[in-house]
Amino acid sequence: MTVRRLLTVPFFVGMAALLAGCGIRSTEVPTDFGAAPSKVQCSLPEPEVAAQASRGLPVQVFLLCGSSLVAVDRTVRVPDTADSQRRVLVAQGLLDQLAATPSASEKEAGYTTDVRGGMTVGGPRAGDPEDTLRLSTPPGDLTSFALAQVVCTFSDSAAAQGDGSVILGGPGREPLRRYECTDEVRSRPGTTQPPSSGVTGG
Repeated sequence: MTVRRLLTVPFFVGMAALLAGCGIRSTEVPTDFGAAPSKVQCSLPEPEVAAQASRGLPVQVFLLCGSSLVAVDRTVRVPDTADSQRRVLVAQGLLDQLAATPSASEKEAGYTTDVRGGMTVGGPRAGDPEDTLRLSTPPGDLTSFALAQVVCTFSDSAAAQGDGSVILGGPGREPLRRYECTDEVRSRPGTTQPPSSGVTGG
């Protein structure tokens, strides 16, 4: 062993001992001190119930977060009116909330919506079941994400009968269908269509 190597060995041994004494462990892998990547949280602060109620009727709408549907608290203003008209007004308020741009906090948490603005909803026509809701866009023309959002939001609200389903139709003569919001739809709205069945007249 050369003199140069004999002098170098104690130096590195001493440095290793010094680092160990300071609680620092040596490593051969470079350390990345960059900021950790942000993660989709899909969670929001709990709203104040009193403040929320003062702005209107507390409701929940289903927005997209990651690859799932997640319920978000909102409010809609609904005037006092007959039950049948109130149901349609609630549905329109929910539709408007689904189409609204998510708030800054919702965006930060990863929430988005696939429901487009300008869509309206009306009540039953002659011969329709009394709990029918007719969209200005045929349900079959909506994206799978948007249809899942609408079905799950309506079926879990005062706009429907409260049995986890909702009867939807379009502006034309296409047949009415009863759609259901299931766990599978909420988990995979992009690949799982809401189950539906044909509806006879009311």
